[in-house]
Amino acid sequence: MTIKRCGWCSDDPIYIEYHDHEWGKPNHDEQHLFEMLCLEGQQAGLSWITVLKKREAYRDHFFKHPIQTVAEMSDDVLQQKCQDARLIRHIGKLTAIRDNAIAWQNMKQQNINMVDWLWGFVEHTVQNNDVANYKDAPAQTETSQKLSKALKKNGFKFVGPTTIYAFMQAVGMVNDHENDCCAR
Repeated sequence: MTIKRCGWCSDDPIYIEYHDHEWGKPNHDEQHLFEMLCLEGQQAGLSWITVLKKREAYRDHFFKHPIQTVAEMSDDVLQQKCQDARLIRHIGKLTAIRDNAIAWQNMKQQNINMVDWLWGFVEHTVQNNDVANYKDAPAQTETSQKLSKALKKNGFKFVGPTTIYAFMQAVGMVNDHENDCCAR
């Protein structure tokens, strides 16, 4: 018997694992939300599978460390990280991770609970969409536009409304699994 998955999910084991166990599943873990926000920004101009295949390297360099530690990374450290072929070697994207950590920490210093703040954009409720075919899912929504604007206002980088909608899908704020998908 064939398992029905969303049409975007290839037969790559990394993609299948991500699709079946992570994508579209509500997540409220602060470190994971930060990781996914930054990883979605790394995707700009690339395929998501490229980012997923480099995810462990990103974790080694950034996401296995406290957000405050990432915020304190110097330009020299980021330049050194840019030499690692396991990462997407784009200094602007790597710098954005540090800048996003700084922005995240700045918001926390204002007594903002980042998990609650992010999930507040969907009223703390998963938005279940009717998706017959993954190509029918929007690239961005009014909500992703509002969240993008708010993130940019607070100093975040690589957080356009399309990137933010992908983030919302990834962390389960939005469920865009196809209606007949096994993970729905």
